Amino acid sequence: MRTLDSMEAGPSAKPQMQVALVWRRWLFASLVVLTTLAALGLMVWTLQAGGFDWLDLLLVLCFAITLPWTVIGFWNAVLGLLIMRLSPDPAQSVCPLLSAADDPTPIVSSTALLSCIRNEDAAQVARHLDRMIDELADAGVADRFHIYVLSDSTWPEVIAAEEERITWLADRWSGVIDVTYRRRAQNPGFKAGNVRDFCERWGEAHDFMLVLDADSLMAAETILRMVRTLEAQPQLGILQTLMVGLPSDSAFARPFQFGMRLGMKSYSIGAAWWQADAGPYWGHNALIRLRPFIDHCELPRLAGVGPLSGWVLSHDQLEAAWMRRAGYQVRVMPIEGGSWEENPPTLLEFIRRDLRWCQGNMQYLRLSRDQLKGLHPVSRWQLRLAVMMFLASPAWVLLMMVGVLRMGFGETGPVYLPAPGAALFVLVMGMVFAPKLATILDALSSRAARQRFGGGGRLIIGSLSEMVFSMLMAPIMAIAHSLFLLGLSMGRAVVWGPQRRVTHGVRLFDALRRLWPQTLFGVFGFVWLAEHAPPGALVISPFFVGALLAVPIAVSSAAPELGRLVARIGLWRTPDEVEPAPLVRAIKPDLVAAVSQPSDAPSAAWPKPAAEVVD
Repeated sequence: MRTLDSMEAGPSAKPQMQVALVWRRWLFASLVVLTTLAALGLMVWTLQAGGFDWLDLLLVLCFAITLPWTVIGFWNAVLGLLIMRLSPDPAQSVCPLLSAADDPTPIVSSTALLSCIRNEDAAQVARHLDRMIDELADAGVADRFHIYVLSDSTWPEVIAAEEERITWLADRWSGVIDVTYRRRAQNPGFKAGNVRDFCERWGEAHDFMLVLDADSLMAAETILRMVRTLEAQPQLGILQTLMVGLPSDSAFARPFQFGMRLGMKSYSIGAAWWQADAGPYWGHNALIRLRPFIDHCELPRLAGVGPLSGWVLSHDQLEAAWMRRAGYQVRVMPIEGGSWEENPPTLLEFIRRDLRWCQGNMQYLRLSRDQLKGLHPVSRWQLRLAVMMFLASPAWVLLMMVGVLRMGFGETGPVYLPAPGAALFVLVMGMVFAPKLATILDALSSRAARQRFGGGGRLIIGSLSEMVFSMLMAPIMAIAHSLFLLGLSMGRAVVWGPQRRVTHGVRLFDALRRLWPQTLFGVFGFVWLAEHAPPGALVISPFFVGALLAVPIAVSSAAPELGRLVARIGLWRTPDEVEPAPLVRAIKPDLVAAVSQPSDAPSAAWPKPAAEVVD
């Protein structure tokens, strides 16, 4: 391996650039604070009908807790849209360290591709890696990479499948790229412990590591651009890609990833404008400089007892904060395409994934003062916001409950002032949907951009229906988060299990068993509104509609037949279906709108030669 001499260099930045960045952050913070105060002022004004009592104060406090993510998302979207419209290269303007996509510079570093798995579909893991290796081999750089499949699996049938499939992969690419399979019999630290074990065993042999999840898929062009960027920028510690959902025939996943595709670009570009060198790390599809990661990013085991102690589940944001504290930059490459993942195919799977994140983010509250010492201010706020993201859910639920209960307290006259209430509703809805509206406006301004979503008609219909879908989803998720947080306070922990990524149905009984609290909440809301609701209650009622329909949404959106239907008619079509990259065409040939090429993916009857297996 040829080691890069420049990798020992520490971070550097021109003083004038640092001054400009400080002003950016102050400007952004000022916009967020002023907007928050304006929203709170409208809320107080709305509640002035009949005086202002302790219940009104409780409503204002709950509303204040819900605002940070909403307001920050709004200004990220506004800034992102301005940059998208005014800059010839938005990604380069907010991440100036990026190497050019067509950079011919030879790759001289060694990169480990880590596929971290736990009781996953081994065939999917091998298929994705096989396609990625194929592209790296075509680019003539496969010898600069090494594949590590790092397993924490515990199910015997899964372990047997992993050994078979990874053995096949190693034999298929023997002499082209090295493939190592390692399974831990014990898995302390979960994924973070898995990666730390790799660092201790093989970290010294490589310059970078590209962390992948079981469902990750990345194009060679994207990987090589990232590697060249880290080679050229010794001050860069982590480079995170934007991940988009692979085409899906799930009626739940399609609107979700369509909405993410709409909101992600403007949001990420705007966030990168002020976060800059203190950006986020989302745990996978990111390239990491190994030496500082090994030296500075080992996570602590949290003291105490209960579900918030022990190994940290949400390791990624802490590792980003630790890397920035060590003086290395953490940046997002805000480019759509070239980095994919699978989205949960059902509402129940989506909730299960979110609750794991919820518990992991709440663990940040257990970090000691010494563990937080020296963190960059932006990193500190990212950790706080990660906690607030989930604390906002019980605040929303309480806000809706108290808000609707006040309508039946026997007061004379209006409960809320209609004029400021209407203005507040428009403001909040505008901020909530701002990231999506920004991308919609940007796409509608260009015929080529409209065609990437299947045309202007499909874009508009898909956007409107997705917004309705997201409004119905919001109370379902808020109630799920609230109940889980209540359980955490009583010592209940999440069960660490594999994600079901293939399209499958949900039985009515299973949906009722998991979503009965949402249903009861919705029933109560509608009964109360039917008895006491003034006309202004229409503003509140959508929250209870989503809760009431939780079970029908879970069952219907998981129906394979409905998923195939919406995929066939092109509802919630994404650019990866209209203009699929070769990798996507190979992995999802039946779901892309473009003409698919024949696939040479391995069949079910795979050979079983020996691979390098490390105990």
